[in-house]
Amino acid sequence: MSWLDEVLRIMPAHPGAGDSVDWHVVETSWGTRFPNDYKEFTAAYGDGAIDDYLALMAPEIYTGPGGEPSYAGMQQESANAEDVWRTAKPEAAEAPRLITWGVDSSADILCWLATDSDPNKWPVLVWSRGDARWAEYACGMLEFLCRVLRAEFDACPLSDLSLWGAASPRFLHTVEEQRLRKAGIDPWTGEPDPFAGMFGD
Repeated sequence: MSWLDEVLRIMPAHPGAGDSVDWHVVETSWGTRFPNDYKEFTAAYGDGAIDDYLALMAPEIYTGPGGEPSYAGMQQESANAEDVWRTAKPEAAEAPRLITWGVDSSADILCWLATDSDPNKWPVLVWSRGDARWAEYACGMLEFLCRVLRAEFDACPLSDLSLWGAASPRFLHTVEEQRLRKAGIDPWTGEPDPFAGMFGD
């Protein structure tokens, strides 16, 4: 069973989830290929969140250091990760290339140490806000997610235990979350949203 199959078993994707990405365009704009397991995740799940805690990002077109991204997603969070690296490691000459694929409600940053020419060898790096430290995990994104959901690391890599060994985690694509909110439904409880309509569209 592949890591994607295992994640899908633990956390089934809802109908309509997944994003279609022109990887040639994206990889050309970023100047690097992306890991195969991340491409599989993007096709099956896409841009969204798990249990209203961990946001997982699909890549936007890279606009360069001086340009404005189309939205504050992977590009902005990758710049944030490199800023955190420089602050945490002032003795380092410069930050390595970090590409962020996830952030959570505890202000942790989940990214790749994107220094190997083979993206399938990129380890996962996690900035734990609670511990104020970086930790490296010698696995890909899907294996990392699976091992968090199955509580298989020595300790939870994230600052909160919300997803640690979660019995029935739920993923919602960003578009589906927005659709439910517009319908006046809290996307995470299924109950009427008491704040619906208070803040515009």
